Amino acid sequence: MYRVDEPRLGALRVREWRRRARRALALLLLLLLIVVTGLTLLDNSKAPPPTKVFHALWDGVNLVTTLGDFTDFNEHQKIFMLAAMLVTMLGAALAISMFTGLLSGDDVMVYRENRVMERKLTQLSNHVVVVGFRSLGETVAERLRAAGETILVLAADQGIADRASDRGYLVLLGARDVFDDVLRRAHLERAKAMIVTSPDANDNVAITLMAHTLNPSLRIIVPGESGMKSTLLKNAGASEVVIMDDLLAVAFVGKLASRKEATS
Repeated sequence: MYRVDEPRLGALRVREWRRRARRALALLLLLLLIVVTGLTLLDNSKAPPPTKVFHALWDGVNLVTTLGDFTDFNEHQKIFMLAAMLVTMLGAALAISMFTGLLSGDDVMVYRENRVMERKLTQLSNHVVVVGFRSLGETVAERLRAAGETILVLAADQGIADRASDRGYLVLLGARDVFDDVLRRAHLERAKAMIVTSPDANDNVAITLMAHTLNPSLRIIVPGESGMKSTLLKNAGASEVVIMDDLLAVAFVGKLASRKEATS
């Protein structure tokens, strides 16, 4: 699920985590440099300088990674390493306190989920956009998926969006006041069609008009009422307006006719 109005705190927490990670890495490298320099200067052996530096680097890496596979130290080096170990433990404790709980909040989970969904939406094409996921929208989505279509559900309600997500659909969630942004992120320029299933006639007109503005060639199917509302929807950009009363009337008459044929 992609939430258009994602909590800003999630992005702030992730940026803070990255900043602290860079700081911790810089401190680690600084400690390694100090250890290598100190051990090299305190090395009284007759080994050539490159060998001394290599041994010091080996011991420094073992110190900061806590592997513990050190070379032999003289007395001065042992004293120096004791101090370095103490600094390393204090630094590790500080790093743990800096990172603990920083990425465990719900806002961070939303941020991560949005980043995953952004990649999926970027690759989306030839999909059918279903606006709404109440009884009609869910039925439409199920039949389209059974026919092999790729479905993207747009929802303005958290509960409805959760239900669609639980059923395995790609979902874009956004409140009514940001629904124009929801439509933009639905990549209507690459969509196959859009089916509007909202029960609110005024919302249907607004959604149709916004979608038609974003992609004038998009096929838009909208439920409507006979008369002025149907004309208004077509003027807003609807390709087809499905009149529910007409469909029900045809179904009822068809049932009645089939029953007469069966009894005759």
